[in-house]
Amino acid sequence: MDSSRREWLGKACGALLLGGGVHLPALSQSSGRAAGARVVVLGQSVPLTGAAGEIGLAFAAGSRLAVADFNERNAASGLQLKLLQLDDGYDAGRAAANARTLLGTDKADMLFGFVGTASSDAGANVAAQQGSLLFAPFAAADTLREASHPNVFHVRPGMIDEALKIVRQCATVGQTRIALVGDDDAMGRAGLAAVQQAITELKLPALVASAMVPAGGADKLDAALKTVLQQTPQAIVLVSLSGTTASAIRKLRKSGYSGSFMAFSIVGIDPLYAELGKDIGGIVISQVVPSPRPSAIPIVKEYRAAVDNSDQTPSYEGLEGFIAVKVAGEAVRRAGRGFTTASLQRVMTAMTDYDVGGFRVNLRPGLRDASRTIDLISISADGRVLR
Repeated sequence: MDSSRREWLGKACGALLLGGGVHLPALSQSSGRAAGARVVVLGQSVPLTGAAGEIGLAFAAGSRLAVADFNERNAASGLQLKLLQLDDGYDAGRAAANARTLLGTDKADMLFGFVGTASSDAGANVAAQQGSLLFAPFAAADTLREASHPNVFHVRPGMIDEALKIVRQCATVGQTRIALVGDDDAMGRAGLAAVQQAITELKLPALVASAMVPAGGADKLDAALKTVLQQTPQAIVLVSLSGTTASAIRKLRKSGYSGSFMAFSIVGIDPLYAELGKDIGGIVISQVVPSPRPSAIPIVKEYRAAVDNSDQTPSYEGLEGFIAVKVAGEAVRRAGRGFTTASLQRVMTAMTDYDVGGFRVNLRPGLRDASRTIDLISISADGRVLR
C-alpha cells in the first residue's frame, strides 16, 4: 500500500473519530438539481473503525464518489441519491441497530453496502422485517443469495465463485492436499462451506485439514496451525481478515512451511500489506472487481477520474463501492421517480446481465452465475500487484 493512501485513510479515520463516527451524509448533492427532486436515501452500516476499518473506509469512500457523480449527471432529471453512513465497527449487533435507525429514523429507501458476513446477515434480517431491500453487501454468506432472500441483491460474485477459482488454481498446479485456516466467525465458516462445496463440484479430494481460529490469543492460532501442519498440505486457503492472515503466514513460514497461501478478497490487499510488508511476497489473493490500476476498462477509467478529483487514492474496495452505487443508481433510474420498494425490487430482479462499464452484474436472487470473472493476483515484496 502506498504511503499516500495510508495517510488518507488515517486522516479519514481521525476525522470520523473527531466527529463521533456516526452520520456521514453524501459528499455532495448537486446545487443544480431540479426543484422538487426525488431524493433516494441509501442507508449504509459500514466498519469505519475496528478490525475491518481500512476495508470499510475505502469501500465507503468509493461509494460516496459514485453518489456525487450520479447526482451531477442527473441534476436536471429530478432524481438524486443521498448516502447515509453509520459506523458499526465490524460488529453485527451494531449493524442491526444501525439498520433499524436507517430504515426507521432516517427513512432510507434501501439498505446498502453492509460489510462482513454477520453484519450483512443482520442487515438482511432487518430489511426483511421492515419490508425493505439490502443492496450490494460486501462479502456476505452465499446463503443470502438463495431464492429465500428475494430482498437481497448482490453486485460482487459469491464466496463459492471465489472458492472455485482458488481451488481450481490449486488443482491446476497439482496441489490436491489443500487445508483451510479461517477466523471462527460467520465469515470464516461461510468460506469453509464455500471451499468444501467447490472441492465437491470439482471432484477433488476433501480438505486434508481445517482449523477455525477463535478471537484472542496467539496460543489459539498456534494450536490451529499445528493441526493443519500435521497433515502436510501443499496449499493453505485463508479465510480471515488481515490480522489473522498475517499472523498465520508469519508463523507458518517460521515453522518451515513452504507451500502456497491463497486468500479470499475480504482480507484486503492494503491492510494485509500494512501488516506483512515485504513478507507479503508470493501470496495469492482472489479479487472480484477489476484492478483499479490504469486500464482501458470503462468503469475503471471512470472511477480513476473521480479519484483524481478527490483526496482519495485508488483501491479495489473503493472501486467496488463505486460500482455498487453505479448499479443502485441505474436500478433507481429504471424504476423512475415514483418507485415503491416492490417496483424497485422487480426492476432489480430483471437486471440479469447489466454491463456497468465492462463489469457484468446479475442481480436476480437465487440465480447461480458461474461465468463471473474472478482474478487471482499476487503481491510482490515491494507491494506491486502481479497477475
